[in-house]
Amino acid sequence: MHMHLRTKSNAGSGVDVDTITRAIEQRDTAVAARLDAIKKTADDGATKSRESEARLDELEQKMARGAGGGTPVREETWGEQFVKGVDIEGFRNNADRRKQSEGLLMKTTITSGATLGGALIRPHRDEAVLLPRRPLRVRDLIPSIQIGTGAVEYPKQTARSSAPAMVAEGQLKPESAISFEMKTTSAKVIAHWVPASRQILDNAAQLAGIIDNDLRYGLALKEDEQLLMGSGTGENLLGMIPQATAYAAPFTISGSTIIDQVGLAVLQASLTDFPPDGIIMHPSDWMRIRLQKDAGGNFIFGNPGIRDSAVLWGLPVVETTSMPIDKFLVGSFQSAATVYDRWLPRVEISTEHSDFFTRNLVAILAEERLAFAVKNPNALIYGDFGFVA
Repeated sequence: MHMHLRTKSNAGSGVDVDTITRAIEQRDTAVAARLDAIKKTADDGATKSRESEARLDELEQKMARGAGGGTPVREETWGEQFVKGVDIEGFRNNADRRKQSEGLLMKTTITSGATLGGALIRPHRDEAVLLPRRPLRVRDLIPSIQIGTGAVEYPKQTARSSAPAMVAEGQLKPESAISFEMKTTSAKVIAHWVPASRQILDNAAQLAGIIDNDLRYGLALKEDEQLLMGSGTGENLLGMIPQATAYAAPFTISGSTIIDQVGLAVLQASLTDFPPDGIIMHPSDWMRIRLQKDAGGNFIFGNPGIRDSAVLWGLPVVETTSMPIDKFLVGSFQSAATVYDRWLPRVEISTEHSDFFTRNLVAILAEERLAFAVKNPNALIYGDFGFVA
């Protein structure tokens, strides 16, 4: 018995098989098309990703070559930046604009001068050649005290009588006398200054240091002269030499030499109960002593090829041209005198001088203020070698 499938359902079932089949086929076609579109999008994305990676690799390689050894990535020069940043043609063709300044950070005209554009060309810079300086050590022999006033009172010994004796039981003991008088010394100012341009100080820091050091040196030079030779009149300190005790040999020596003279001065100071602690003389006189020879022609102070310490009779010798030639000063400087510092040496810069502000100039000032007192003149012995008439 054969059965036949109808394309249309019986009236009772309501099912159309052909319609369902066509719907399924359409759905499958749409799904396949969607899958193809997704696949294509994925393939395109992968291709773009590979292209991006390739570009990144190429960029990294270029950067690596620039940092390592290939052709470097060159930065624009100052001149190129200036040309790009400024309207050169407009500046050249406009007479009014030529009267104005143009630039990025240009503040002065660039020239080949040593203080401007020439500074970009680095020549070999040797040390500055300075003027000679003398050793300054007179102050080192003397104690110093910082003070907060402009004047100092100090006791100065004027007399001393010593009368110790053996005393029997019940007898009156002898009296000694020591006399003092109160003295006053006032602080004096030592100062000097130099003019300089603000530009040269900005462009040459080394020059500023040299000026500073030279000004301080000048103060120290004048200070040494005042401590030794100051007259005490006007604004001068009263120095050690005008107050020192004159050299008088405690005894005579046949055929006395320059070395003997200093030795007798040391003894003279010691006999005043102020054991000396230094000797000051001119370098020429110290060389006279260094050149002394014995009967065999040998230098008394040893091999001249060796620089020994300047010591005579066990005391340090201060060589300074602040001391007059052919003179010497022996003393117990620690006991004899005191320096009182009111202002320590200082350097200041200001435009407040004359028309300096409008001329871009500055005044560089160095100054100090100090007082000086010789309390025990007997502790200082001043003498003459007798070589100069």
